[in-house]
This record gives sequence, structure tokens and C-alpha cells, in this order.
Amino acid sequence: MVFTLPRPSLAGAIRRALARGRVVLLTGPRQAGKTTLARTLASPAAPEYFDLENPVDLARLDQPMTALAGLRGTVVIDEVQRRPDLFPVLRVLADRRPVRARFLLLGSASGDLLRQSSESLAGRLEIVDIGGFTLDEIGHRAAERLWRRGGFPRAFLARTETDAGAWREHFMRTFLERDLPQLAGPLTPATMRRFWTMVAHYHGQIWNHAEPARSLGVSQPTIRRYLDLLTDAFMVRQLRPWHANLAKRQVRSPKVYVRDSGMLHHLLGIRAQGDLLRHPKLGASWEGFVVEMLLRQLQPDEAYFWATHQGAELDLLCLHQGRRHGFEIKRADAPGITPSIRIALSDLRLDTLTVIYPGATRYRLSDRVVVRPADDLAALTWTAVAGGGSRRGRRGGTGEGGRDRMRI
Repeated sequence: MVFTLPRPSLAGAIRRALARGRVVLLTGPRQAGKTTLARTLASPAAPEYFDLENPVDLARLDQPMTALAGLRGTVVIDEVQRRPDLFPVLRVLADRRPVRARFLLLGSASGDLLRQSSESLAGRLEIVDIGGFTLDEIGHRAAERLWRRGGFPRAFLARTETDAGAWREHFMRTFLERDLPQLAGPLTPATMRRFWTMVAHYHGQIWNHAEPARSLGVSQPTIRRYLDLLTDAFMVRQLRPWHANLAKRQVRSPKVYVRDSGMLHHLLGIRAQGDLLRHPKLGASWEGFVVEMLLRQLQPDEAYFWATHQGAELDLLCLHQGRRHGFEIKRADAPGITPSIRIALSDLRLDTLTVIYPGATRYRLSDRVVVRPADDLAALTWTAVAGGGSRRGRRGGTGEGGRDRMRI
């Protein structure tokens, strides 16, 4: 069985980025399909393809300037985070006139990789993010399966639920025993598995370093490091809180989500749809799935959640082209306007607020509030979102929240 589906939007984004610039970084979690996409642009058997997990290709790059200088066309370097010393060489090659080659770099670790590449290739690098399958790639008819199994190709396309679970277990073991220590040095896989499971139980909630630190018998700085490691490896999303100059006391800690819903369900011991529908984390699971699909589909300039200690909250606040768009995710039959929605509209001065629910009918609650079925996510655009409100944007700045900008 071929564990892939056509991904024309991502392939097109990569081709456009390569046409605009000389160096493109395709970054995302392992097993998300980076290599498959790269192979549509260069054959693994071609001299322009380097897989840095292959000892032969590593040996070919012992003298990187000699190996790369004579190549033409699109040069692919897979698992580039293993050789950060290549970035200065690529800067020299990218500045040649005329342009002789363009470089597509593939990497699986976010934090250090982005920092190292950005420092060495400032002004020359364009980043394209890739994750698991999204609704626009698989269609809304398979949305329930995508939510249950997650977007990793081998899990989503597995023949049975048992096969999907077996793949996830193997992925987790490999990630914890091999990949994560390569990124962060010696770590105990059993401890990181327990920590990852704790994060799953916090899914959709405000993060608190103290409780996991007590449970694992480690310091709070160590817990922060563990959370950042899983975030940099694309396993966890930390959604930052929006801060503004308001009289109300606001929550300042991040919300955490396990980014792939299939991984979340595996960590929670959910193995079938019936288990999911009976699980106390059902609502949080669906919220996280919708949040991830919204961010992947819309790719806002900035994204936050908002909550006050008085109880008002907003699941997702997105800034796009100077406007503020709110999103509430309600697993309810017919959502209406709540006190939280009224407060968010007023205090955050939202241009629009979209409520996503699992029903089938789109309807309006006010001039700025629209309820949309989750099926709309497969084709949702900023034009459609902006059409949900009649007020024009008034701001060009981002307020205090801009200081906590989160890369999407």
C-alpha cells in the first residue's frame, strides 16, 4: 500500500517558493510527507538529492563546497538539521550570479533549525511548513476519520484501526528513543512518555508547570524544557495568551494541545470511535482538532487564545492584515451568543467572530457573529471569514499581544 495522497496545495507552495528565492526550508514533524513531496522535484537517485540519514550521502558532503558547487537545478538536502555547518556554504552558493541552483532543505526540528538557518541565510530563506493531512486534502467526508486517526499519512491511510494504532506506537517509541535524544541529548524515554501523556491530559487547557514537575519529581525549568522540546518537534502546540491593556485580569500562561489528534487519542488510550465519544476529553479533542485545521487552513499572521480570571474566554484570536478575527469552537447542536462572546466582541474589538460547530447549517447570530459547520473548514478562506462581519478593520498594529508572537 502507498501511504500518500496528492497534496497539490503544498507542492504548489514549494514550487512558488523555489521560483521566488534560492533557498527554501520545508519543515515539519517526521513522517508527515516531506520526503515524498521532495521526490516530486528531484529523484533520490539523482546527484542533486542528499539524504543525511544515509551514510553514503553524508560522505558525499564531507567537502560540501566541492560537492554542491557544480550542481544545477533543484538540489534537495533531507534531514538538514544534522549538518548545521552547511548553512554558511549554502549562503555563499545562493549568492552566486547567475543563479546556478536552488536548494530545498528538509528538516524535522523547529526551534534550533529555524534559528540556525535564519542566522546564516538571513534574507535568502523562505520557510514552508508541512504537517499531516488536512481537510482540504482529504475532503470533508473523511473528516471524522481524520479527527479519530490524525493526519500522519501512515496512520490515516492504514487498513484498520489496529494497524493505525500499531504505527503510532512504533512512531512514538522511535521518536522518544532515537529522535528526541538526537535533538536534546540524553533523555529517559519512559519519563518523556509519561510527560507526553500528562500533556495529553492537559490538552485544551491552561498549562501549569508545577503539577507535572511534582508528578515527575523534577524542577519547573526542566518541565519547561520538556514542553519546549515537544513543541520544537511539532508534537505539541503552545497557544500563547493575548495580552492587552484591559482592566480585567487576564490569563498569562499558554494553552497546550497535542497537535495530531491521533497521537492525542493514542496517549489517552482511545482506540475506537466509541471510546472517543464516551471519553471525558471528547470536547477538548474536537476543539484541538478544529484549532489545528483553522491554523493550517488560514495561516494567520498571529494567533492566540484569550481568557480572563473572571471567566470570559475566546478559543482562538487570529490577526490577519490588521484585523482581529475570533473563533469559538462549540460541540453543540445549535450554538448561540454567550456572555463570553459578548465580552470578547467588546473587549477585544473583534471585526468578526466565527463559531465552528459539528452541525450542517450556516447561520448568523449578529452583524459580526456567524455560526459555521465544521465541514466549511475544508474550503474556508479569509475572504469568507471577513464576510462574516460588516465592520471594517481599524487598526494596523497588534497591541501588547504582538510581543508574544507565535510562529504558525
